Amino acid sequence: MFKKIKNPLLRYAIFTALLLGGLFSLFILSIYLGAWGQLPSKNALSDFNYQRASEVYSADSVLIGKYYLYDRQPITYQDLPPQLVQALIAIEDERFYKHSGIDFTSLGRVGIKTLLLQDKSAGGGSTLTQQLAKNLFPRERSGTLQLVASKFKEMIIAKRLERIYSKEEILLLYLNTVSFGDNTFGIESAALKFFNKRAKDLLLEESAVLVGMLKATYGYNPRVFPENSLNRRNLVLRAMEKNGYLTSKAADSLVLAPLQLDYRDYDHNDGIAPYFREEVRKQVLKWIKEQQQKGQEYNIYTSGLKIYTTLDYKMQVLAEEAMQEHMSKLQASFEKSYGKNAPWRTNKSLINKIIQRSDIYKKLKSAGLSEPQIMDTLKTKKSMTLTDWKGDTTLMASSLDSIIHYAKFLNMGSLSIDPSNGAVKTWLGGINYKHFKFDHISQSKRQVGSAFKPIVYTAALESGITPCTYFSAQEVAYENMEGWSPSNSGNKDEAYLNYSMEEALSNSVNTVAVKVLEKAGIPKVLSQAKKMGIETDLPALPSVALGTAEIKINELAGAYASYLNMGKAVTPFLINHINDNRDSTLVVFEPTIAKTPAFSDENRQLMLEMMKATVNSGTAARLRSTYGLKNDLAGKTGTTQNNKDAWFVALTPKLLNITWVGLDHHEIGFKSTSLGQGANAALPIFALWTQKLNADKSFDYITKARFKTPSPSVLEKLDCEPVKRDGFFKRLFKNPNKKKSRRFKSKD
Repeated sequence: MFKKIKNPLLRYAIFTALLLGGLFSLFILSIYLGAWGQLPSKNALSDFNYQRASEVYSADSVLIGKYYLYDRQPITYQDLPPQLVQALIAIEDERFYKHSGIDFTSLGRVGIKTLLLQDKSAGGGSTLTQQLAKNLFPRERSGTLQLVASKFKEMIIAKRLERIYSKEEILLLYLNTVSFGDNTFGIESAALKFFNKRAKDLLLEESAVLVGMLKATYGYNPRVFPENSLNRRNLVLRAMEKNGYLTSKAADSLVLAPLQLDYRDYDHNDGIAPYFREEVRKQVLKWIKEQQQKGQEYNIYTSGLKIYTTLDYKMQVLAEEAMQEHMSKLQASFEKSYGKNAPWRTNKSLINKIIQRSDIYKKLKSAGLSEPQIMDTLKTKKSMTLTDWKGDTTLMASSLDSIIHYAKFLNMGSLSIDPSNGAVKTWLGGINYKHFKFDHISQSKRQVGSAFKPIVYTAALESGITPCTYFSAQEVAYENMEGWSPSNSGNKDEAYLNYSMEEALSNSVNTVAVKVLEKAGIPKVLSQAKKMGIETDLPALPSVALGTAEIKINELAGAYASYLNMGKAVTPFLINHINDNRDSTLVVFEPTIAKTPAFSDENRQLMLEMMKATVNSGTAARLRSTYGLKNDLAGKTGTTQNNKDAWFVALTPKLLNITWVGLDHHEIGFKSTSLGQGANAALPIFALWTQKLNADKSFDYITKARFKTPSPSVLEKLDCEPVKRDGFFKRLFKNPNKKKSRRFKSKD
């Protein structure tokens, strides 16, 4: 054949063309045979499964968080607004409905512009179907030849996709899988992140913003580069005008619209209720493990579970606002009270302890570094962002500076539940989840101080001790307790005073609490605590009356709920039910409520009346005087030794709240009782929150709820003078300046 062609140049050209054609055919064959990576089979393309993010919802159906490897929430074609599809086709693949996976017309145009005219803005010529192929089966290798092979692979996959799926199905697959940056995949997740709405509710200009991002997810990110994003959005709108999807008048109007975001970050560290979401995650993982043992396979990060919780979204928002408002002021007062002599600055022993507890110290230690090497590393300065209540500050600082900076922060935990069943309404496990991961509701055990006293008084009532029994407030040194001598706060002269139980509880009189415990008997008090749901082992010592026991907030909340729930304790719970990705219910969680009352109903009413007195005239009276709350309230303050823990328990007819404030480093306490007492450090969080609830009529069912009127017998039993003074002869023979000494009468 070649011999018949006399022109050598023509013969060479034909030979070269045939050789290149043969090599090209072998190259294409090698792609089909998998030499450049396995091509997906028809079954693989037909049976595509998404990795779906699991969603967490509040009780009022607000999406509050997600658990995911890739933030993706697939939707149906019916959920795609028509203008979104039009925007996508107009800017990315205007001949989408005319080609069968590969647009040879566009490829030719791009080739001529790129190769002959050297026009770098010619684009890539890839169809939406090819882009989908690339999204579904990402390129795994690099290199020029591999890039060419990948392009052809995507073309082959695109042709196969077009044979399996309709155009609408391809659009849906594309929009459910395409990346919008920030580990966000799919139009539904992008709509929720940038505009806080479902894809079906997107406005045209919002659809154009998201479609515009697909060209470069970082460069056109509206949060990071709003001007770039706005220009790209307008380009999309003009493309829609060019392709007949928009009139010129409509396009002219829309390009003048400002860029408006409602950005929501579903990062685990940020957003609403991060401590709550983490506790939910732990509980769901536990449930999944139980299901695996039954042969059911679920994955919290990929199965697209829908987790419906008990949390009240609006309540949580207001609770977080109240916490931030109070804690920022309290932190300033706390630091000012210590001044330059603060222990985190001057106490070398404490500083060393704090350093050795830090994660970075433990990490360096486990890596085998010596003590001098660890300290040298910790002292190395670098650019660092430190956070306080005023915001973030970037400066040159060391890890050591960071450790000491965060060591001084007061922390807190606050939980509110429905006392009738234990459903959690708000959950604040700390002040800042990003910097303080430790949850003070479910993980922390702290001394509860005077917050334990109602359990002591309940045991006394159950033992037959009447509310009008009087106890001397005089301080006593107990000889058989190594001279232990509980005292009362303040400078009030109480040597000749005797308090009724109501007066002693409402004013949190320590000396009387120990005497009430003594008369009821320690075993009786410990037994009463257990009946009320306290599972923590409590010390069988007189000091338990003053709250030396360490108890978790959620455990204490379940016990206090019994005063509002006909004597029956509850277990706080967070999850109502879990559904699968099609929203079919997999499991419903039932409340755990004690079967029998922990005490009589009369004694329940008596205790409520005593704790109402705490609010009306006792240690929590500032709820009325300072914050002007007129709600029906009962409560109990608590302060531990050396002012290290501040507590406030609030009881309302429909809601129970417990708040704790203190430091993670328990060696540090408040400088003074006036600053660190429960009424000052913990109570204001509840008070500010309640003010916000009162201002919102949607919470009237809680804020305007009223306690039932106590029975006549209850009122009769409380009808006595709150304080009695010793008689003349008793005062005559008592030395008020001499501490009484006797043995503690133990009832084993």
